[in-house]
Amino acid sequence: MSIDTMRNLPAVIREQPLAVPKLALRNSPIVPPRSVTGRSLVVVITIMAFLASLTTGVVYLINQSASAWLRDVASEVTVQVRPAADATQTEAKLAEISDFLSKQIGIADVRVLSQRETNALIEPWLGKVEGLESLPLPRLIAVQLDRENPPDLPTLSVALEGEFEGAMLDDHGRWQAQIRSLTSTLAVAGLGVIALVALATVAIIVSATRSAMASNREIVEVLHFVGARDRFIAQQFEKHFQTLGIMAGAAGAGLAALVFVVFPLLPSLFGASPATDAELRRLVGAGTLDWLGYALLVLVVVVVAAICRITSRFGVYRILDQQNR
Repeated sequence: MSIDTMRNLPAVIREQPLAVPKLALRNSPIVPPRSVTGRSLVVVITIMAFLASLTTGVVYLINQSASAWLRDVASEVTVQVRPAADATQTEAKLAEISDFLSKQIGIADVRVLSQRETNALIEPWLGKVEGLESLPLPRLIAVQLDRENPPDLPTLSVALEGEFEGAMLDDHGRWQAQIRSLTSTLAVAGLGVIALVALATVAIIVSATRSAMASNREIVEVLHFVGARDRFIAQQFEKHFQTLGIMAGAAGAGLAALVFVVFPLLPSLFGASPATDAELRRLVGAGTLDWLGYALLVLVVVVVAAICRITSRFGVYRILDQQNR
């Protein structure tokens, strides 16, 4: 029976819903699951899920690396000692300060850096300068703190400066603040990228829902005629787009996981030296995700599927409300 024939039926007949088995409705999906639109939509959402998963993994790795940096920086302080006029007096003063620090509670290790080690720390900033040894550079003492029972650094700084003239404690607070600021900035940027991907996914699902409703308009009208409610029709679209979301989200997250698996191998594949590889690992860590990182990728799949389901539901209800007016 065509749509025009149904419209020409008497009102009394049209108001009576036809008896259609529920099993027939369940076995006849409104939106063909393997349509061209469905395959194209899977590809697009897969790309979106890949970008969201990749961004999530990168932000997670950056936070992990930054946490490791902060732990290392917070576990060590530096004491700067102004050199005396005579090198012998400077060495004696360094020995006294080292002995004083070793007796303090919460100090795990104290090591006096040699003049050569001090110059090596300055070379990355000034380059190799001739006669650097002759400059009155401060001498450094590396102090390793006990992470389980760290000392009170402000009190230790006051005691050190009061006991030894020209000695200053540096707790690397400025570096810690910069690391936190950089990490927060990158995290906010990553969240911004994820939000844009989510908005783009919503727009794509809305467009796909309108297209599916338009191409299956006659089927929707028939379902309305036989007594199907808007809730039933919306559920069919929800299931369709949720399935697409799960498939595409899993594919995108899987590709992102593959990137994180292959990433540690890239330096050696491109001929990087072991030193470069070591420096890269110190900068960004191992480059691989732990179980929590992969759990975040699974969460991305769940979020993508939820976005597809919820967006299609509201889209279908809105279109049906406009058609029923």
